[in-house]
Amino acid sequence: MIGENGAGKSTLIKILSGAHHPDRGEVLINGKKVDITGPRAAESLGVATVYQELSLFPELSVAENLVFGAYPGRGVIDWRAARREAEEFLASLDVHLDVTRKVRELSIADKQMLEIAKALHRRAEIVILDEPTAVLGGDDVEHLLALVRSLRDRGVSVIFVSHRLEEVFGVADNYIVLRDGRLTGAGRVSDTDHDDLVSKMVGREFARSARSVNQTVGDVVLEVEHLSRDGVLADISLTVRAGEVLGIAGLRGAGRTELARAIYGVDPISSGTVRVNGSAISNGSSLKSIRAGIGLVPEERKSQGIFVALSTAMNIPVVKMLKHGAATLRPAAERRLAEHYRDQLRIKVGDVAAPVAALSGGNQQKVVLAKWLAAGVDVLILDEPTRGIDVGAKQEIYRLIHDLCEQGLAIIVISSDLPEVMSLSHRILVMYHGTAVAELDGDTATEQQVMFHAVGGRD
Repeated sequence: MIGENGAGKSTLIKILSGAHHPDRGEVLINGKKVDITGPRAAESLGVATVYQELSLFPELSVAENLVFGAYPGRGVIDWRAARREAEEFLASLDVHLDVTRKVRELSIADKQMLEIAKALHRRAEIVILDEPTAVLGGDDVEHLLALVRSLRDRGVSVIFVSHRLEEVFGVADNYIVLRDGRLTGAGRVSDTDHDDLVSKMVGREFARSARSVNQTVGDVVLEVEHLSRDGVLADISLTVRAGEVLGIAGLRGAGRTELARAIYGVDPISSGTVRVNGSAISNGSSLKSIRAGIGLVPEERKSQGIFVALSTAMNIPVVKMLKHGAATLRPAAERRLAEHYRDQLRIKVGDVAAPVAALSGGNQQKVVLAKWLAAGVDVLILDEPTRGIDVGAKQEIYRLIHDLCEQGLAIIVISSDLPEVMSLSHRILVMYHGTAVAELDGDTATEQQVMFHAVGGRD
C-alpha cells in the first residue's frame, strides 16, 4: 500500500485494526463479511497491526513483551516456561534476541523485529506493517524484508506500507495506490515500474531529482580539521563551500550521524577544530554553533527536531530566540513568522496555532527546516532529511535544498538512500567505521564506487 502523506493510508489501517469504524462499505475476511468493532475484535479475527510508533514496554524483557497477556501457568506465572516459549518462537522466525534483555537495551531494528514477532505470537493471519523500515538502514532493512518474505511463505497475508518503492518491488506481489482518500491504482507489481507508481501517487508526471544547477560555488564556509571523538570518530577533515552540497554516505554504524552531532556541538570531541567563516567554535557547545551560523536537522525528527505538543507558530521562532538571546516573542509576531514560512515552504497546515503533532511527517520536517531558515544559517546539516516522508514531500524537500544552495548556503546531506545522496551532492564523502575513507566527485561517482568504499574497500 503506497501513497503520499495524507493519502488515507493511516485511516484505512485504523479501520482494519478496529481503531476507526467506517461510515459505509464492508470488510471481508476469507470471503465472510466481518464487523471490526475495536482492536480486540480485530485481534480475534486474526488481524494484527505493527505501527511506526512501537508499542513495547521498555522496562520489561523481550520474553515478557512477547507473551504479554498470555503468560503460561495457572494463577502463578511460570517464568521459566515463558522464557523457553519466547526463545523457541523467536528461533522459529529466525529472529535472534536474548529473551532476558530489557527492551530499552535493544536497537531500533531489534525492537521492530520483536513487535512483528509479538503480532505473530498472537496467531495473526493478517499482519499490517506501517512503514516498518522507516528508521532502519543497511542490513537491518534486508533482515526485516527477509522476515516479511518468510511470513508470506508461511501463508500469512501481509499489508506492507512503505514510501521506499524499491522495497515494494522487493517484497510485494500486488500493490494499491491511495491519493486523497481514493484508490488511484492497483495491480501486479510485476506489471508496473517506479515512475508509473509515483505518477499514480502524486497525480502528475514524475520528475527525478537533479543536483542544483549552481556550479559556481563560493568561498569555504565550513572547515573541519582532524576531528576525532574517542571510539567513535577518527581524524576527519572536510570543507564545504557556499552554494555547495556535500553528501555523506556510508552504511549503518559508519559514524555519519555522530559526525553531524560533533560538528554541530551536541557531542564533545576529543581533538580537532570546527570553523565557520574562519572562526573556530568552542568544543561541545551547540549554542555557540547556533550563534556561529550552523543548523542541524536531526535524524530523529520528533524527539530532537520539534516540540510535538506545541504549535507550528511556537516551534518556528525557537532557534531565532536562542540565537539572539530573546526571552519572548509576541503571539502576533509568532503567527506572522509561521504564516510566512507556511507559504514559502508549502507547509500543509490550516491553522499555524494547531499542534505540530497533527502534521504529516513531511510537513513536520518542513517546520524543522523553517526553524533554521527563520534564525538564519550559513551551514545547514541535514541528517536523513527525507526519512519516513512520501515521494511528493521528498520532491519538495529536494527543491528546497536546491533553492538554499542557489542562495549560497553550505549544505551537508546525510542519507541512507544512496541515489538521494548521489543526485543532490556536488561532492560525496564516504565513511567507514568512524573514518572518512574517500571523497568522490558528484558528477562522476557511481553507486558501485560509493559502496566499494562504504564496505571498507581501498583503491
